[in-house]
Amino acid sequence: MNSHKGVGYRDVGVLPNRDLALATSLLKWVRATSDFRKDSTSGTTVLDVGYFANVIKLTSDIGLAMTTDGVGTKVLVAQMLQRYDTIGIDCVAMNVNDIICVGAEPVSMLDYIAMENATPEVLDAIGKGLHEGAKQAGINIVGGEISQMREIIRGTREGLGLDLIGMCVGLVRPDEINVGQDVKPGDVIIGLRSSGIHSNGLTLARKVLFESGGLEPDAYLSELGRTVGEELLEPTRIYVREVMDLLKERVPVKALVNITSDGFLNLTRVKPAVSFEIRGLPDEQPIFKLIQETGDVTSPEMYHVFNMGIGFCIVAPNDRAVLSDIHSVIRGHNGESFEIGHVFDDPRRLVSIPEKGLKGVDDQFVEVGSEAAAVV
Repeated sequence: MNSHKGVGYRDVGVLPNRDLALATSLLKWVRATSDFRKDSTSGTTVLDVGYFANVIKLTSDIGLAMTTDGVGTKVLVAQMLQRYDTIGIDCVAMNVNDIICVGAEPVSMLDYIAMENATPEVLDAIGKGLHEGAKQAGINIVGGEISQMREIIRGTREGLGLDLIGMCVGLVRPDEINVGQDVKPGDVIIGLRSSGIHSNGLTLARKVLFESGGLEPDAYLSELGRTVGEELLEPTRIYVREVMDLLKERVPVKALVNITSDGFLNLTRVKPAVSFEIRGLPDEQPIFKLIQETGDVTSPEMYHVFNMGIGFCIVAPNDRAVLSDIHSVIRGHNGESFEIGHVFDDPRRLVSIPEKGLKGVDDQFVEVGSEAAAVV
């Protein structure tokens, strides 16, 4: 077993999301704000902070789901290529793909663009992507903010600094909120194909490919069928329409899980204390192999940081008719779906990937047989 430690997220200055979530110095204040509405007839918080989205109850029939997310350091790749017409799709995707995880239908969004030097050309290209993302998700964008902060925002070259963030809202009946509360042992995990790297792990990918590997963003690689930069800019797939069809057709979906940072460990966000076994994963896109081999990145780190070819998971009952319906809906939206595992009875909230020799718990994957795995 290879015990060599290659480049990892911590090496490039990024803490795992769950480390950040344990920043109680911030969360103690955020959670305390729920008390400000506890005696109100509307606006009370339904969920705790930490799920993919939260919901506030407006009436007995209407819940307002809310989330916020950004494109991250994918904007730096856009700067390298001087191409900004796709990151708007990512901004929409990162938000709407979280909103649907609580069973809500995304309806509207705001964007926030912070720039070192605002130019009409860049804003037009970003707007084009936002428009396309909104079209794919079936939402509108009702406003936003453009902020010029030359003293704060920096980019790959002078004047190119940029950050792109969104905030999305959706609607869900309070009695139909889905946080995986009905998930139980024996349920099946269906994985939906990703479009590639999506908008997570770009800090590690850039470090490995451009710095350690010495590749240029416009370097054409036959295994990718395009340049490295074009591959990294491939927009995040938006899963709204297929998931909404499943919910509207009353297909019994147990849980909806966005596979972003933390990879398959996101499955453990569901409410019940259960564990998950992943088997039969499809081959991941070539970009992941390129990153792993170029940076000598370990498999535990790869499966922690990246989606590894599966961008979204649906947990469903082990019923052949139900599973067939789900696959049919996904195919109807030109997507690919795979039965990649099942839920099993273990309150430790483990994620096992036996074919890769990995076991995941809390904020990390470890190799089976390693000292770290022995304590799990």
